Amino acid sequence: MKNLFWAFFILIGTSTFAQSNNSLAEHYRAYYDEMRLQGDVNGVINALTHLNVLVPSKERKDTLAYVYMNNNQHIQALNTIGIEKLADDSDLAVQVKAVSLKALNQPKRALEHFEVLFTRKPSAYLAYELADLKIQIGDNDGASTNIEYGITNAKDDMKYAFYERQQPYEVPLKAAFYHLKGLVSYNKDKNNIDSAIASIDEALKIEPNFNLASLSKQALESRKENGEEDK
Repeated sequence: MKNLFWAFFILIGTSTFAQSNNSLAEHYRAYYDEMRLQGDVNGVINALTHLNVLVPSKERKDTLAYVYMNNNQHIQALNTIGIEKLADDSDLAVQVKAVSLKALNQPKRALEHFEVLFTRKPSAYLAYELADLKIQIGDNDGASTNIEYGITNAKDDMKYAFYERQQPYEVPLKAAFYHLKGLVSYNKDKNNIDSAIASIDEALKIEPNFNLASLSKQALESRKENGEEDK
């Protein structure tokens, strides 16, 4: 009888805990919806964190990491889902890893995740990210392949944002690719500055106010005038 009493007591306690857990989960679901409506990012993060503790979910964890990423909290985003390349990662998780690792100046690690995204669904935008990262790590031949893909597939209405000025600005994506083509051309043959400038001129022909391309052209012209081409 004593054992039966304790078994009954434990059963009641377990049931009460489950009901309490479910009530809390419902509360945080409602809280999450309200925070989304209000545009309160910290509130959304708080709600998703509690829900992941109460009702663990890979999809919800990916969403939390994405919210962190969009809020420029890249370390927190990666702490949430890790940095490993996993075959069963959702597209959202791969995107978070790629973007956050790039933002944290980890081009080699970011590159492998952008490659996964490009394999799953190729696009001119992803080709640009791949080319940019490959230039950073010295893979100019690989960058050239992505650049040619991008020039071929970039549509006139596609834009890419740059942030080297105090005020961010956008240029046609195709112009951004021609700028990269000029950089790769220079990296491959520093004795042929004219070829690099010609590609950058193509970028400026598409977008005359492309500030980064103008700066690159000025730097190349300065090298040429000062006779700094490699002999």
